[in-house]
Order: sequence, then C-alpha cells, then structure tokens
Amino acid sequence: MKSVYLLWYVRGDDELLIGVYENDDMATAAKARVKPKPGFAEGVGSFEVAEYQLNQDHWTEGYKIV
Repeated sequence: MKSVYLLWYVRGDDELLIGVYENDDMATAAKARVKPKPGFAEGVGSFEVAEYQLNQDHWTEGYKIV
C-alpha cells in the first residue's frame, strides 16, 4: 500500500504541518532545510515525521465537541 510522510513541527498545543513527502528521506531533508530558520532554530518545539497510508480512513472513532 502506498504511503506518504507528513513532517510536523510541534510546540506545546500548536502543530504546524511543514509538508507532505513521498518518502521518509525527503521528509528528513525538509526538516534539515527548515530547522535553521527563525522560529524553528530556537529549539523550543520538536519535529515529527508521521507515515500515513493513502486511501485509508485514519480517524474512525467519530467526533465529539466538548
């Protein structure tokens, strides 16, 4: 099954999607490109790469507003 790789920057409750890439190496290269830029270079947050399979539901539990 085909996957994509999402690069996120997480800082507290904020999650910023940097981009979507066709493989882990490309996501890692993107991290290296943005890491020295303002807002990321201070090291307050962290980068995360998440693999997602295409054509598959990823949220199946419903949604409840609180």
